[in-house]
Amino acid sequence: MTNDEVEILHMVKTNRGIVTSTQVTEAGIPRRCLGTMVQSGMLYRVERGVYTLPKTWKDELYVLQWRFSRGIFSHETALYLHGMTDRTPMRYTMTFPFGYNTSNVRKRGVVAKVASEKTYPLGIMTLSSPNGNPIQAYDIERTLCEMVKTRHKADIQVVNQAMRIYAGSRDKDIAKLMDYAEALRVKPKVLTYMQILL
Repeated sequence: MTNDEVEILHMVKTNRGIVTSTQVTEAGIPRRCLGTMVQSGMLYRVERGVYTLPKTWKDELYVLQWRFSRGIFSHETALYLHGMTDRTPMRYTMTFPFGYNTSNVRKRGVVAKVASEKTYPLGIMTLSSPNGNPIQAYDIERTLCEMVKTRHKADIQVVNQAMRIYAGSRDKDIAKLMDYAEALRVKPKVLTYMQILL
């Protein structure tokens, strides 16, 4: 193994399993080393300019978060990450701030939602992906509010199940849920659910 390859592997390991061609260039290492390492099976090319260790690339949520760092996992994907649905999402959903160009996100097969600059940061938290890597998602209160929005067209059974689980949870924060519901303009719907379930 060459010194350059050792250096790249060190970069990957200190970067939780991912390295970009830009980082390699900035470290003064020729990019062709990445191609050699892919051919020998030391690295896996996820997409143009993004490389991972062979075992890391299977964590698609982490790779997506890394690739689209302004994206926050939301809606059904966030419900799944919070353990509030037993349905694995067919496509992942991410929310971006208004004005973000989501064309590359959509090309990756991700459902891209957009939030205003005011509501975008509401309820962002760090969760673990199923593979144990840190990713950003909306907290459960924000997620429940997003799920009842008319424009979203969520499966009513999924929403009902999540609301029931939440209402029975010891960790529920009804005050926060109502604050979010007001900010996201879904307070009457959320109130109706809570009045029935609590």
